[in-house]
Amino acid sequence: MSEFLHSVFESVDEQHRDKPAATRRQIVGGAAAALGSMGMLGWAQNAHAQLPTSERNDSPNKVQTIVNVAATAEVLATIVNTVGAERVPLDPVTLANIRAAATEEKIHFDVLTSDAVGAKPVTKRIWVPNEVFASAENFLTTLVVGDQIFVNAYLLAGTVFARAGGLRGSRFSRFAAEFMGVEAVHRALALQSLGRLGNDRVFMKFGQREPVPGLPTTGQGGFYKITDAVTILESVGFGFGKQGSKAGAFYDYDTVAARTPTAAQTGVNTLTLS
Repeated sequence: MSEFLHSVFESVDEQHRDKPAATRRQIVGGAAAALGSMGMLGWAQNAHAQLPTSERNDSPNKVQTIVNVAATAEVLATIVNTVGAERVPLDPVTLANIRAAATEEKIHFDVLTSDAVGAKPVTKRIWVPNEVFASAENFLTTLVVGDQIFVNAYLLAGTVFARAGGLRGSRFSRFAAEFMGVEAVHRALALQSLGRLGNDRVFMKFGQREPVPGLPTTGQGGFYKITDAVTILESVGFGFGKQGSKAGAFYDYDTVAARTPTAAQTGVNTLTLS
């Protein structure tokens, strides 16, 4: 049984500790049957089997690798949101949200690369497909997909940081949760601007398959190795320090970030980590 399922069943048993052991066993069995009927047993077991431990020497899920990939993703996000707000025709509310997202992604990058975290981006030169900025629909769909990748990445980061233990691990795990929540908001707002349900998740998606129709990633599962975040982004045409697979152009982070809106300009009001 996976660690995840063991924890679930222990929790169910604990909630009914006032009942006889035989009754508790029946309740746990019912919970197992319910999870099985939803296909969750297989998913949880596969997820646990695929998730590399942070201690393995050959695992990409090391703390330094994770923060480096996260910083590189925030380079991309700052560029895409800043340039998208400049080029793509958007309604006033959507434009305000995109400009605020650009501000937030830049602040994320600054925090990740600060001495407190110590991330080093793999590159600050990103190849962005021209199609991303060709229409509001293309742009917002890109954000929905990209922000889901970031949600997955920060959920994975939180898991690895927590396993690392100690004060640093707990602090980094909380940082990852704070970042993930913001990326989830970005995804929801992009969906809403597409005329779709924004708050469509009961739980933020990690390893599950993408159920939202009409996306480049529809039907695809999440990832359990942090380097897969880069692979997925490259598969839709982005390039990290190299030309991507679709027609596009290079964007330099330092050049773009110099014109990213400031918090004072966008009204972003939570500027420090807890």
